[in-house]
Amino acid sequence: MAKVHGHPIWFELATAKGQLAAAGDFYASVLGWRIADSGMEGLTYHLATADGDMVAGLMEIPDGMEGMPPNWTLYFGVDDADQAADDIRAAGGQIHAGPSDIPGTGRFAVASDPQGAPFGILATLPMEDGRQTQAFDQKKAGHGNWTELMSSDPAAGFDFYARIFGWQKSDAMDMGPMGTYQLFRHDGGDIGGMMGLGNAPQPCWLSYFGVNGINPAIQRIRDGGGTIQHGPQEVPGGAHIAVATDPQGAWFALVGPLEETS
Repeated sequence: MAKVHGHPIWFELATAKGQLAAAGDFYASVLGWRIADSGMEGLTYHLATADGDMVAGLMEIPDGMEGMPPNWTLYFGVDDADQAADDIRAAGGQIHAGPSDIPGTGRFAVASDPQGAPFGILATLPMEDGRQTQAFDQKKAGHGNWTELMSSDPAAGFDFYARIFGWQKSDAMDMGPMGTYQLFRHDGGDIGGMMGLGNAPQPCWLSYFGVNGINPAIQRIRDGGGTIQHGPQEVPGGAHIAVATDPQGAWFALVGPLEETS
């Protein structure tokens, strides 16, 4: 079983008011997700499943935060949400919400790193089947596959996350004028990369979902009213990526073979 602390554990979409059903339909088409209401009291929160695994949550932008654009928040698992929140503050980050309990699920907080990139932390309640980390699976389509930080100071960003989550540096790739793309590892495997801001207006995390066939997925994105912002582009290892925005404007990315494979 993967180590939970420091592992990408949940992907959460906050979409525009009145657009929750439409957003769910879009991602169901693009990623093959099945969307259903969680039944959570006091909050309309939809759950996405892929291959029987819970992989993402979808909700409307909360009241009082209407100025926030639609976005995906990436959550990392922690052993203790309160201790992790203290560690984030001590390392120069901020806690914007929580730590708070989610009945039947665990304890979470929403944070940002010292450069301002937002992310979440989640300490899940014990589960007998050990499936706390099912949302991120690099072998399954429709699951989280890669995480990418665009930062005004990626070196400082790595030091921050290494301190909080115990991540380790992996390979580094020279991208010329774009600087260095630094891969990072968790529990023995590469789970993401860090780079400079590039075209991003501010520091942020970008979530990648796996697909079987980038080109067919690009067509599904366009057919569903989304926009391809970059790609398809081949990346080391032979996979291809595409970066997109959904019809409401939330950024996300895909990774997989260029065409569908059997």
